[in-house]
Amino acid sequence: MKLIELHILQSFPVSCLNRDDVGSPKSAVFGGVNRARLSSQCLKRAIRSQAGLLADGDGFAGVRSRFLLEPLTAALRQHGLADEVATARAGDIIKVFSKPDGKHPEQVTTAVYLSPGEIDEIARAVAGGEDPKKACKKAARLDAADIALFGRMVANDATLNVEGAGMFSHALSVHKAEPDIDFFSAVDDRKGNAEDAGAGMIGTLEFTSALYYRYAAVNLDLLADAAHLGGLTREQRQRVMDTFIRATLTAVPGARKNSMNAHTLPSYVLGLGKDQGQPVQLINAFEQPLSTWETRNQGGWEKTAIERLKEHHAALKKTWNVATAIEVEIPGQDLNTLCQTLVSHVH
Repeated sequence: MKLIELHILQSFPVSCLNRDDVGSPKSAVFGGVNRARLSSQCLKRAIRSQAGLLADGDGFAGVRSRFLLEPLTAALRQHGLADEVATARAGDIIKVFSKPDGKHPEQVTTAVYLSPGEIDEIARAVAGGEDPKKACKKAARLDAADIALFGRMVANDATLNVEGAGMFSHALSVHKAEPDIDFFSAVDDRKGNAEDAGAGMIGTLEFTSALYYRYAAVNLDLLADAAHLGGLTREQRQRVMDTFIRATLTAVPGARKNSMNAHTLPSYVLGLGKDQGQPVQLINAFEQPLSTWETRNQGGWEKTAIERLKEHHAALKKTWNVATAIEVEIPGQDLNTLCQTLVSHVH
């Protein structure tokens, strides 16, 4: 397996970037202590959105939605079908991907990840008389690098599934982290001085702050597979990877961005290119959580974490013969140089 890996250390201040079912910051026990956590699903959503902005939709045009009837009907109309016929044929196509929602006929029961190019190709084939199931299986997704990278699952037909070439860890704090509580009050602007001086509303929110280790990797062999982006040129796949790397390093989940804006950039990035092997994250560098005593004596949390990460990586290479073809770091290089170095590994 030919790989590109990103090992990231990133510090977030007061924030609640990823919440559980009761609104608390997500967490996990690792190394016997509670850690702050950002789920891979949360991070992938932020990366997908950022990649679409960076590429201006070019190559990252996939849309995941339950609303399939309208775009398919519109595409069939563009390929010459009358309104009623287009709606009926769109309904046939929908059934290939999911079940129509009984209460909301414009929706299906499970969200489906499709690209504009895929929808257009399916509509063209079906308008020309092809069976919807065959048309869906034959359609290409060369405008949907996001589907190739993040994958998709089609409940109705497993042959339409796409295995994601990207691999992501849940981000964990490199130290013990417990959520804290923020008491807030809101002022009623229309209360006069003679009225009671109480707040218009009071409440509490949970938050956390932590230095996280994040990991992402891309299986370049799978990305170049015919079912993914094999129909693109090497240069086009390199542009896809450049966008993906930039999005992965700069995307931040948007939860509570107005009240707890925690948008930061990574303090350290280790980018690796591997000619063969398997994806290996470096989280075990922090199985023993960083301590206040350790960081005080070594120059702070970030500096200590970077040293721990480098030592662990060196030990893995020596003990397990982990071979790297490319190693590039931030700081040390700038973002453009890191991206150019890593995308040269794309075949």
